[in-house]
Amino acid sequence: MDKKFYFAPMEGITGYVYRRVHHRFFPGIDKYFTPFLSPGQKKIMTPREKNDILPEHNEGIFLVPQILTNQAESFIKCVRELENYGYREVNLNLGCPSGTVVAKNKGAGFLEFPEELDRFLEQIFSSLSIEISIKTRIGKEEKEEFEKLLKIYNHYPVKELIIHPRVQTDYYKNTPDLKTFGEAFENSRNPVCYNGDLFTEKLWKSFCEKFPDVDTFMLGRGLIRNPALVGRIREGIHLDKIFLKEFHDTLCEDYRSVMSGDRNVLFKMKELWFYMGTLFDDSQKYMKKIKKAQKLSDYQEAVDRLFQERDIREE
Repeated sequence: MDKKFYFAPMEGITGYVYRRVHHRFFPGIDKYFTPFLSPGQKKIMTPREKNDILPEHNEGIFLVPQILTNQAESFIKCVRELENYGYREVNLNLGCPSGTVVAKNKGAGFLEFPEELDRFLEQIFSSLSIEISIKTRIGKEEKEEFEKLLKIYNHYPVKELIIHPRVQTDYYKNTPDLKTFGEAFENSRNPVCYNGDLFTEKLWKSFCEKFPDVDTFMLGRGLIRNPALVGRIREGIHLDKIFLKEFHDTLCEDYRSVMSGDRNVLFKMKELWFYMGTLFDDSQKYMKKIKKAQKLSDYQEAVDRLFQERDIREE
């Protein structure tokens, strides 16, 4: 069975600069998803969001724009604009657990209002011919909410239902609820993709032993941590330290070419190490230096030392 792998969107990290460099060094991702676009009443896309979805910034990549809204009109307007850029698939975000998003009844906050959600889906599916996938959690506070939510999703021709089996109030704590996922996988009338805590090849294999019929996976934090994870799963390719350094340096240079000021670049690169730091043996003191660096030159020196003196841990 052919397995498909998607790169989950991560706000502030997986923009077009990161996607391009990742695709160049680590090909094999079947779909990349944009960090969410948040269309409003006055503006469909901000200049930054528009810049991120421009086809010339995403050449050779299968990119699916993700949209975060609870207003059908805003969703439809955003899709029509995306269609002008050649997009044929979009993703609805019903998974974001962030407090500021949920307070506006968006993302996973929308799950608390199934009747409104049903009306929203009725409106967008009857108005649009584009393929629409949905990324969802299993409820706002209780896993039992998902039975009703799944019945709603089953009414519509969803391209794919990407299920992250936590409730909103879990954020990223606790463990994914695989029992609820299994029931959803059995009962969904639409194709299902699994998302949640597949950080390593070992964890992925363990999941596949439980669910041999699941063939589509969305990876996020695990792929940021180890950008070669899909190659490892598919072909047994070990992450090479020299190659990872080249990836890192290219990414840093590409950020410098599009961002004003080294501080912005520094901020972008430091965010990566929150995930990548655990790749290396005994990396704590190096992580402290990377975190403390106030100048790009100090940052690069700390990173060089890490790559010279520590090895990637065997998993």
